[in-house]
Amino acid sequence: MNLLFCFQDCLSRIVLRKKTVIVLIIVFLCSTLCGIIFVKTPTFYEFHLRQCNRYLDQVCYSQTNVIVICFRRFFGCLLYILLLTAAGIHPVALIFAPLALVYRAYTFGGSVFLLVSAYRASGVVVLLTIFLPVHILSDVLFLAVATLSFERAFRFRCCADHLRGIATDFLVAAIVGFAICLFEAFLLVALFHPIGNFI
Repeated sequence: MNLLFCFQDCLSRIVLRKKTVIVLIIVFLCSTLCGIIFVKTPTFYEFHLRQCNRYLDQVCYSQTNVIVICFRRFFGCLLYILLLTAAGIHPVALIFAPLALVYRAYTFGGSVFLLVSAYRASGVVVLLTIFLPVHILSDVLFLAVATLSFERAFRFRCCADHLRGIATDFLVAAIVGFAICLFEAFLLVALFHPIGNFI
């Protein structure tokens, strides 16, 4: 399998679906804005606060080995990729793609607001140095996978070629996801974790 060709093929198919990309970006940005606007409502404040606390405790300031954190984060990334890829097997299943993106964007918006408002200077440092860069890279990946699912869903057939195609798309996305998690692990070691937590 020529991975370089697979990457190029995925990119070319994404470029051909410019309108889908634009719509998904608008949905994502609107959901992020809603997360920021409604974060202080009693229903959602505690939820977002728990999300932030868990991120800070289990990722940024955790005493856990960074490699373990990297693979945990990759597993979570892989679940998103799997869900978004599986959405491309049938037009009806496509509903799961925007739902997953809306949930992620909504929690992203709430987390950004709380990192700044509740954690002040330390939260801003975490936001700018690791949370924002890694989240944006991951979101670009998930938007790309969702776009590929929209491109595939209306022509997908349960045959060898199409199954091989969906497996290839999943593999390409998984490789990119792992690279993002490795980048996050590097930032953790460089900025937040002692070197001893890497080995």
